[in-house]
This record gives sequence, C-alpha cells and structure tokens, in this order.
Amino acid sequence: MAKAQPHELRLIRVYDAPAKLIWTVWTEDKHVIHWWGPRGFTLTTKSKDVCPGGKWIYTMHAPDGVDYPNMTTYHEVIPYKKLVYDHGATETTPPLFRVTVTFEEHQGKTVMDMIMAFESPQAAQEIKKFIKQAGGDATWDRLAEYLEREKSGKDYFVINRTFEAPVTKIFEMWTNPKYFSQWLPPVDFTMEYFQSEIMTGKTTFYKMTNGSTVDHFGKMNYQEISPIHRLVYTQCFTDEIGNLSKPPFEKNWPDKILATVTLAEEGVDETRVTVVWEIQGEASDLERKTFHEAKSGMTMGWSGSFNKLDELIK
Repeated sequence: MAKAQPHELRLIRVYDAPAKLIWTVWTEDKHVIHWWGPRGFTLTTKSKDVCPGGKWIYTMHAPDGVDYPNMTTYHEVIPYKKLVYDHGATETTPPLFRVTVTFEEHQGKTVMDMIMAFESPQAAQEIKKFIKQAGGDATWDRLAEYLEREKSGKDYFVINRTFEAPVTKIFEMWTNPKYFSQWLPPVDFTMEYFQSEIMTGKTTFYKMTNGSTVDHFGKMNYQEISPIHRLVYTQCFTDEIGNLSKPPFEKNWPDKILATVTLAEEGVDETRVTVVWEIQGEASDLERKTFHEAKSGMTMGWSGSFNKLDELIK
C-alpha cells in the first residue's frame, strides 16, 4: 500500500460491520451526533443534505464550552461506497481540505480509507499536529464503539495509532518485557515486573509507580499471542501480593478488562495498532457506568503511552 502524497494525510480503519451500516451512521444525523468529533464533544446540526452540492451545517461543542461552527460541502456521493467533500469551512470561511473516503466490504468487515488533501505539505503537517493535540482521531475510535453498540449492544473502548515502523518491530514492543515496560506506563510512571513471561497461558505481575506517592499493582493473563498480528489478554488491578483489588483512584472500576490488540501493516514500514477494551465477566451497573464515563481518560492515558512508544522506536 503506497504512502499518501506529501500534501495528503491518509487514515485507514477496518470496522467489524457491513458497509451499509457504516454508511447509515455516517449520513444520518440521529447516528452522527453519537460519535462525530473528539471525545467529550457534542454536536448540533442545523441542516444536513448528503448529495452532490449539498451541505452539512453543524456546530461542535467542546467540553470547555467553546463552540466550533462547521460546514461540509459534498461533491460526490456514491451510497455505501464513496464520499468526497470539503471539510473545515464555516458559512463565512473557506474549507481547510478535501476528503475522499471509500468503504470496501469484505466478509462483513469494512475498510474505511480516507485521504485528506491540502494545498501544501506544510498545511497537511500543521493540521496533523492540530488533530493530534485536539484528539481528533478519536472520532474514528468512537465510530467503532458506536457501531458495536448498534450491532451487539456491547460497550467497547477503542483506540488506534499508526506507527512508522514495521509490524515485526511493533510486535516486539508488545511482547518483550524489556520494551513493553518502557512505554506502557502513564507519563511520569515506571514499571517493574515481578513475573514477566509474556506468553500464551502465562500471567505477568507488575508494579507501576511515580516513585513517590502512587503505586499501582496489576496482572495480565495472556490468552492468545498470534505472531505478529494479535494479542488477547485480561488485566486487573491487585494488591502488592497479587490479590485482586480495586485501583486506588476508582473504587467502582470493573474487576477485569479484556484487551484485544491487533497489529496491521499500513503502507511501507507502517503499522496500525488497534486496542479494544471491554469488561470481562460480571460487573455492576455502576462499574459499567464508570467504565463508559472513563473513556476520555483512557484515551489520554493510551495517547501518552503511545507517544512514548513513538519515541522508543525512533
């Protein structure tokens, strides 16, 4: 798969849903309001006309109360297959870039391939930095979560990141304790292993600490490690001797989380990492509510870890 041109940004996601469902939640406002925009943002639509020449006029409301007016103009609309539109305009200002997004279904899953074209490479890089700082890529993670709720009623947390490294290297970063412990902990935390075999059927036991006031203990039980594309494990918080416990920062956190990590080649020496979290086993309504409402914090935590991974692989 070729890289984007210098004046372009490319984003690819694979959704476990048919193209028709994805098209519906993209184009109908009753669905879009539940997932469009960074985490914590809400949406108000003034009008939406998905047809060539049609416009979607809406306002995004940030958690801090700031409103961001937007106007999308559609140029090409091929149901279930393709959209071409201008993005980032308002009713009084021009668009920032043109988007071409295609949907290609294979055996019930759909590849969303998006190209964002700018006037110059400099403009593309400026927007790339802005999207990262604003958490804009979480839009497509929220879409994955919403699609799953529509399909199965399950409440997932999803986060993706593309790294400029071959999949073999990224797989090693997840399966070699030496590297995993360097990038996984939150910013300003370190990780120490007491048991460190990252293998199918094995359990790791570790401590994360900020070196002064906070110590977190936890275990990961590896259910599946399929080189070089997939890891499945459960994780839980424990006390200092390894007994199941609640984390000190949230007494209503679920006891166990099931994590599914998928690594996929994307472009030349690029790897897309997809992390899916869901509650494992029994959980109270309050614990499920706590998990759902913590997704912005989870995004921040994973983003900080992924930033450390970015630095580690350079």
